[in-house]
Amino acid sequence: MMQGVLFDLDGVLYVGESAIPGAVEVLRWVDEAAVPHLFVTNTTSRPRSAIVDKLAAMGMTVDAARILTPAVAACHWLQVHIEGPLALFIPQATREEFADFARVADDAQTGAGAVVVGDLGQGWDFDTLNRAFRLLMQSPSPALVALGMTRYWRTEAGLQLDAGPFVRGLEYATGLEAVVLGKPARGFYAAAAGMLDLPPAELVMIGDDIQGDIGGAQACGMKTALVRTGKFSASDLARGITPDVVLDSVADLPGWFASA
Repeated sequence: MMQGVLFDLDGVLYVGESAIPGAVEVLRWVDEAAVPHLFVTNTTSRPRSAIVDKLAAMGMTVDAARILTPAVAACHWLQVHIEGPLALFIPQATREEFADFARVADDAQTGAGAVVVGDLGQGWDFDTLNRAFRLLMQSPSPALVALGMTRYWRTEAGLQLDAGPFVRGLEYATGLEAVVLGKPARGFYAAAAGMLDLPPAELVMIGDDIQGDIGGAQACGMKTALVRTGKFSASDLARGITPDVVLDSVADLPGWFASA
């Protein structure tokens, strides 16, 4: 039996600066029905505080402690596994999540214990990507830490590359394998289940990404619901990944959840 819900954010609760119709009511439903829930996102362009503010502006009240981002998961991993300073290839706003770590200078090409890569968006250019490559080519090699492997996402201006393609390029160039601390990594979903203190089999993931949301959650043993909003494309259903249900939008979740 399903007991809890994991919500993706972008494409499920909102697109750009606009809430998906019915999303506000769905969040009111999970609160009033006391359904254990968490918000899991591969967003690396903003810290949790900014996510809370963005949702609030659309009428959705969310506690930052209920948001699991790759940056939060990465901080836990880095504290255990890395001793040297970090080289951060993430937006300026997200750096506040890593405030407790030593960091190399922004123009450094040596000396990092880990290279952390997130969604830099327009911040990527040849020199920036090449600096990450040079840092990783030191001996011994620093860890390549990826804040998710999402291929792309939908903005109000259209589809836009996310961090995944840049991480794959660095893996190919260096021969290293990234430590992935975002969707679709199994460890990320396991961390979400642990935060809710529920087994994965009792959770359902609501997402718009057939690979990152649906495939990733299924690999961890969760049930899944694919919504026809955000980056959804009809061709997603021919990719060999079959969600438990396809919903027109998150607004249909309460009815399906009750019947399932």
